[in-house]
Amino acid sequence: MTAIAVTIAGSDSGGGAGIQADLKTFSALGVYGASVIAALTAQNTKGVTGIHDVPPAFVTQQIDAVFSDLKVDAVKIGMLSNAGVIAAVVDGLARHHVNNIVLDPVMVATSGDRLLDPAAMDALRNTLIPRARIITPNLPEAAALLDAPVAANEADMQAQAGRLIAGGAQAVLMKGGHGSGPEAVDLLVAPGSVTRFAAPRIDTRNTHGTGCTLSSAIAAGLAKNLPLPDAVRAAKVYVTAAIAASNRISIGSGHGPVHHFHAWW
Repeated sequence: MTAIAVTIAGSDSGGGAGIQADLKTFSALGVYGASVIAALTAQNTKGVTGIHDVPPAFVTQQIDAVFSDLKVDAVKIGMLSNAGVIAAVVDGLARHHVNNIVLDPVMVATSGDRLLDPAAMDALRNTLIPRARIITPNLPEAAALLDAPVAANEADMQAQAGRLIAGGAQAVLMKGGHGSGPEAVDLLVAPGSVTRFAAPRIDTRNTHGTGCTLSSAIAAGLAKNLPLPDAVRAAKVYVTAAIAASNRISIGSGHGPVHHFHAWW
C-alpha cells in the first residue's frame, strides 16, 4: 500500500514553509502528500505581508473530500489562524476517526510575523492538542502555550513538556533550535519517558520552514508505520541534513528555505 499523509496548514506563497514545505517533505521521504489549505499567506523569505483566512465551511469541504476518498496514514497540522478554522478541523478529524496526528502549534513565522489569532489560543490548547499523538512546539511556542518564560536549559524544557502533558498532550517534542550552544537539542517527552535528540547547531540564516519540515517529516515516518521515537529520530536526521545543505541553493534575500531535496539536487 502507498503511504499517504495529509497536511492541514497555511499556504506559503514563497514556497519555503507551510503546505509547500510539507508536500516537499512528504515527497522527499517517499510518502504521497495531500493537503487541506486552512489559510493563505502573502509571504516570502523576508516576511509575511498578508493573511487570508479560508472560511471554516470550505476547510470542512476539503477535509471531507480528502478523507472520504484517500486512506490516510498520518496527518500533520500547522498554521490554523483562528478559532473557527480550529473548530472545523477538530470536527473533521473526529468525524473521520483520524489518528497519527502531528500538531505543530504555529504561532509566529521565522520572520517574527504573528500567524495565530491570540483569541484562538484556548481553542488550540483545549480542543486540538489533546487529539494529537504528538505536538512539536519550539521554545517560544511552548512558553506561549503555558504563559511561562522561555525555557533556558534542558531541565526547563523537560519541565515545560511535563506541564503540557498534564494539560492534555499525549507526547511533546520540545524543539531546541531557538536555544544556544554547539548542539541543537530536542527532547521527546511522553508519560514515563524522555528521549534526547541532538545534532550540531548549523550556522546559517536559511531556517525558513524548519518547524514545518520537521513536523511533516515525523508525519511521514508515522505514515510508514515507524514507532514514534523512530519517526522523530529519522525526521531529525532529515531536517538537519536539509539545513546543512541549505547554502547550496540561493532563494530570496531574507531567511532562505532549507533544502528539502538535498539528496537529489
